[in-house]
This record gives sequence, structure tokens and C-alpha cells, in this order.
Amino acid sequence: MTNSTSHQRLTLVTGGTGKTGARIAARLQQAGHRVRIGSRAAEIPFDWADRSTWTPALFGVDAVYIAYQPDLAVPGAPETIRAFINAAKVNSVRKLVLLSGRGEPEAVACERIVQDSGLDWTIVRCSFFAQNFSEGAFLEYILAGEVALPNGDVPEPFVHADDIADIAVAALTRDEHSGELYELTGPRSLTFAEAVAEIAAATGREIAFIPISRTDFVAALTEYQVPADVVSLLDYLFGTVLDGRNSETTDGVRRALRREPKDFRDYAKATATAGIWNIQGE
Repeated sequence: MTNSTSHQRLTLVTGGTGKTGARIAARLQQAGHRVRIGSRAAEIPFDWADRSTWTPALFGVDAVYIAYQPDLAVPGAPETIRAFINAAKVNSVRKLVLLSGRGEPEAVACERIVQDSGLDWTIVRCSFFAQNFSEGAFLEYILAGEVALPNGDVPEPFVHADDIADIAVAALTRDEHSGELYELTGPRSLTFAEAVAEIAAATGREIAFIPISRTDFVAALTEYQVPADVVSLLDYLFGTVLDGRNSETTDGVRRALRREPKDFRDYAKATATAGIWNIQGE
């Protein structure tokens, strides 16, 4: 059931300007809920790397969306998550919703910390985001008309960030999702080459997919001036997580929302219509 006092409660959305956090914050605000954006540039700053910002950001907060940056798979993440949850408990936080990564052993360790916290919790364990092609490191590739990636023949059931946001908002505002782990994917698996072909069809442009080695991938990201921590994370993902272990789809979206997950083709069409992949001057 919906919490009758939920509109008076305050939710901290860490990563509040990111792919999922911005969507979650907007949905909560549109529904009349009180939201505190967790970002370094916020009125009350929040920075995962600066623990002195945690207590002010957690003050008066009832629920927290945890989107750890740069990723739960990086060294030291479990220790940071444990310390953050301890700070949340000191500040009387009641509910945690954790954004986790599918197929990441390090992320599972963080999930267990949340599950053992003694607080209400929900975990959203996600496959690779579709939005990485429009709001992430691969946007420049799409705009350039040439996407060079390793593991191009490995299927991945890309998940839509809107589905993640809808489930996170439900978990933050409704008690029925407490104690649930939702593993989220799209409705079908596509290789990265097939995903790029879907985007090309939606835009009406020629966009080539070129399979390359991880070494060349890292070099290309560096050339595009992608931040070093993002390069390291993407290299890890393509070397470990995006190796086929996560190719199967799941029923997580259906279980949580009682509807089908958004399809990559619909994502590509909507993004193309919004003009995100338009080239300047065209």
C-alpha cells in the first residue's frame, strides 16, 4: 500500500543528475514528494568521495536511492557503501533502494551489505543501459557514425532507464517492494552490432559497427577524452560483465510493474525523434 505520509517525507536521490537519478527525482517531484538531489553541485552538496558531505545530505531523510559512483564494481565500493549505510542509520533513514549491476560479483557484496542493514531495502540489479548510447560514453560514437567496440557479437538485453526509474520510485514510495531484488533487463537480447543497426534505422543514417580489441577500445575512449575512471570501468565491463553471462532476459520489470519492459527499438525511435543523435548542421 502507499504510505499515507509519503508526501511529507524526504527522499535523497544520490546521483540525482545522472541517467537514473534525474528520472527518479523528476518522477518523485511530479508526484508531490519532497526530494533532495544528491550531487556535488546541489544546494546541500553530496559527494561519495567526501564523507563530510554525507551527514548534511542525510539530515531529515526518510528514504535514499543509492547510485554509487563510479560503480559498485570498483575497489573500495563495499567499504564505502557500508560506511554510508551506517551514516544513514545514525540519521534515522528508514528505506534504501540500491542500484546494482548484473553479473558483477563486487556488486553482489554491496547488495548483501544493504540486505543486512536492518533497514527496509529494495535492490534493482540492472543489465547494460540502453541510454549509454545517448547519455553516456557511446554518444560521440553514434554522432561520428562509427561505433567501434569489443564483444560486438555478445547478446545483451539492454534495459531502459525509464523502467529502472519507475521501479525505483515505486520502491521508494510503496512498502510492497520492501525486501525485493528485481533483476532488470529489456524484453530481448541484441548484440552491440544489432543495437547500432537499430539506431541507424531509427536515425536514417549510416552508422557502422566495427569490432575491435579491448586495447584499441581503451585507446579510442582516451582519444575521445572520456574520463579515465569511465574508461577503466568500461574496459572492466567489456572484459568481465559483457562476456555473455548476462545474455538471458529476466522478468524483473514484469514482477515489479506488472507490464512489459521497454524495447530497445522503441528507445531508438524515441531518442532519434528527440534529436539527440542529430548532427549539427543537418
